[in-house]
This record gives sequence, structure tokens and C-alpha cells, in this order.
Amino acid sequence: MIEEKYKFIAEMAVTSIEAIKRTGIKVVALKEGYAKMVMPLDGNINHVGMMYAGSLFTIGEFTGGIIYGAAFDVDKFYPIVKEVTIRFKRPALTDVTLEISMSKEEAQRIQDEASEKGKCDFVLNLEIKDANDVVVALVDGTWQIRTIPKEMGNPFK
Repeated sequence: MIEEKYKFIAEMAVTSIEAIKRTGIKVVALKEGYAKMVMPLDGNINHVGMMYAGSLFTIGEFTGGIIYGAAFDVDKFYPIVKEVTIRFKRPALTDVTLEISMSKEEAQRIQDEASEKGKCDFVLNLEIKDANDVVVALVDGTWQIRTIPKEMGNPFK
């Protein structure tokens, strides 16, 4: 379920970038510090009948942005991705899901550092699972939040 205050973020996240829109990713749950996404196999099949590696990478990279909207103050910070790696464990032959959570304490620590230094990195270690709850890929990455310069305004409103 998507909480009311996060509906705009969930919608914008899957529609504002054409490459993400083409994958069919859907945010199925979004609340403070938590998100769950689903990506269909249909439309993401490669030449041998399994989910395309680039599509799996996309849902993994996308997650850093969606947790930004669920855990950080979008009026003060904006996210960027610094580095993402993926390790494919087994073929994905079904729709896939990815869940992420961040505690209030961790989000506050990151925001405090970003307020002080202008930016703060955060690391995510994620599991992409198939419809049988089997891990098909491991995603590890570093994202960053930066303070929004006054002259820039909020790019997400």
C-alpha cells in the first residue's frame, strides 16, 4: 500500500524517466523509510527467455531514488547515484520484487551529515527476488544526497 503523502513520489518515480517507464516497474508499497517495487517479466525478456540483465540492473539502481523519497526531506536534499554493482545469482523467469527499508535514525544521521557538509553518501545492499522469493541478483551501491542550492530550487516538485 502507498501512503497518501507518498503517492506523488511513487507516481513521479516510475513516470519521469522514459527508461524506467519502459520496464513497467511499479511501486506497490511506499511509506516512511520503506518501499517495495515489482517489475514484470513481460516486456523485459532477453533472447533466451529470462529477464534481461539491464532490466534487473534498472530496478536495483532505481531503488536508491525511491528510498530517497521515503526516508529523506525532499525539500532540502536531492539524490544522485555514485556506484552500483550487480551480481546475478540465477535466471529470473518470473516477475521480480525488491524491498528496501531505512531506519529513521539512519536517515537522520545521513541528513545531518549532508546538512553539515553539503552531501552524504549512503550504501545499500539489496536483494532482487523472483515470484518464489528466491534471490536472483544482489545489488550493492553507493548513493548520495546533496543539499539543494537555493538557486536550483527543488527539482522534484
